[in-house]
Amino acid sequence: MLTHIGDKIINRQKLHQAIDEILDLRSRGLSQQDVARQRGVDRTLISRLETLGEIRKGGSVAIIGFPVENREELKTMARQEGVDYCFLLSEAERWDYVQSKSGIELLNTIMEIISTLRKYDVVIILGSNMRTKLIATLLDKEVIGVEIGESPIAEDKYVNPESIRKIIKQMHV
Repeated sequence: MLTHIGDKIINRQKLHQAIDEILDLRSRGLSQQDVARQRGVDRTLISRLETLGEIRKGGSVAIIGFPVENREELKTMARQEGVDYCFLLSEAERWDYVQSKSGIELLNTIMEIISTLRKYDVVIILGSNMRTKLIATLLDKEVIGVEIGESPIAEDKYVNPESIRKIIKQMHV
């Protein structure tokens, strides 16, 4: 698609492709200066592009929770807020998850999840009072517990996405 600006004709597709390439190079760890040099632009352009698209600043964030009724709604909100990892299950999914694995498979999977969560700077846990305390102890990092009921919780709980969004935004003011 072409756009006319004065006597210039701008190819939007070419512009979008260049931005995608710049962001790809930055996400692979290249400095703003290295990307600017490679693309033949000023470093300030790279900085301004990142600022225009920035959703939040700060460390990486993970959300984990169960049993959550509106997990798809929460996953959508998490994507919008730039949450890096989201693992949410309903009560039925939680039982399917547990019953589909042997004891050793389940233990290995739980250990993998804990290992994954330890990579994030902040973990938001949606769960029972007992689960939030247990996960905070296991992770030994900043954990924000959002209690959705007392243990044991046997039915899906609705979690207000705006309350979780507010927590995420407050972390990076």
